[in-house]
Amino acid sequence: MQNVLTLVLAGGKGSRLEPLTLDRSKPSVPFGGMYRIIDFVLSNCINSGLRRILVLTQYKGASLDRHINMGWHFLCRELNEFIDVLPPQQRVGEHWYRGTADAVYQNIYTIEQAAPNYILILSGDHIYRMDYSSFLYDLIEADADCSIACLPVGLEEGRSFGVMGIDENRWVRRFEEKPDNPFPMPGHPESCLASMGIYAFKASFLFDELCRDAAIPKSSHDFGKDLIPHMIQSSQVRAYPVQNEDGDGPIYWRDVGTLESYYQASMDLVSVEPQLNLYDPMWPIRGYHPPVPPPKFVFADHDASPKRVGHAMDSLVGPGSIISGGEVTHSVISQSVRINSYATVVNSILFEGVQVGRSARISNAIIDKNVSIPNDMTIGIDPEQDRRNGLTTTECGITVVPKGHQFR
Repeated sequence: MQNVLTLVLAGGKGSRLEPLTLDRSKPSVPFGGMYRIIDFVLSNCINSGLRRILVLTQYKGASLDRHINMGWHFLCRELNEFIDVLPPQQRVGEHWYRGTADAVYQNIYTIEQAAPNYILILSGDHIYRMDYSSFLYDLIEADADCSIACLPVGLEEGRSFGVMGIDENRWVRRFEEKPDNPFPMPGHPESCLASMGIYAFKASFLFDELCRDAAIPKSSHDFGKDLIPHMIQSSQVRAYPVQNEDGDGPIYWRDVGTLESYYQASMDLVSVEPQLNLYDPMWPIRGYHPPVPPPKFVFADHDASPKRVGHAMDSLVGPGSIISGGEVTHSVISQSVRINSYATVVNSILFEGVQVGRSARISNAIIDKNVSIPNDMTIGIDPEQDRRNGLTTTECGITVVPKGHQFR
């Protein structure tokens, strides 16, 4: 993998995730109690033997830059290993990134300095586990110019992705970005083949395509909308259906671009046998983990009325958290959270530093960092009350408390 350079696109606004993205980019949103979203893609890279990585940022990149500096600087520069953060440098114009392809094109000078033979392009805001080495070897063995990782999704879901048509040898013959009416897979009328936004290229081929596209004024300079449809007309573009470890179906892969999808992916983690296993020692998920103590559960007054027992069931509880006489059920609790006596937290996600007051009740909620919940407060139970308190509520009944929110 020494001749591969990996580019992680991490510059999107993430407006559909507001208010979680009011002060941070989507890839830097906390996930899973002690990680950021981008940690999953970066961990995939390291576990796949890829150690030359450029992270392309743009909007609200300060927290992402800080996180990578604190948690991802263990690679050895002397061995040509690195994870570098690249904000827009305006080397080829006075504008910010105008599309995914333009983000790569604007950094073409830095990419050329690394002298790769192959380039892997990833999105920094998806949750999944994948060995990229098999994907890259397939590109090389087939002598393809480009390869696209893909998986089947329902037709309705396919409207949010690039939809592909392939022949019996997995060469891409048709590609439509976010079609209104996705075309089904042969023999599977209820499904279509969707691009995962994971691309591998021969470096020289990609450079030529980026320069060609940059000279087209009417182009939106996007891989899915412009480059891929053009490539399949004149080049060898290959599909790579990604399978799970057993080879009996597609991998677990989630685009957490909306509050609902983010919430559901988080709830997936607390299953008895989650599809995404955080506990596999052969595939560690890395990130920044501050020096805080283990979680603590205190008070065991079973005979009191009401009971005062600090406990958590079917939940993830991060380090430094104290469940002090409260009850947590089917929830993700980040680090340094305190849940006080008689409080209940159900089907919820609490970010770092949240303090839950006595007898407070929280259900179906996402609470961002450093929020103090008053005693007896209810959140996620009465949507009208939540809106009066200045909180965001979704159509699916999820209440979101923004970072540092002050209750009156």
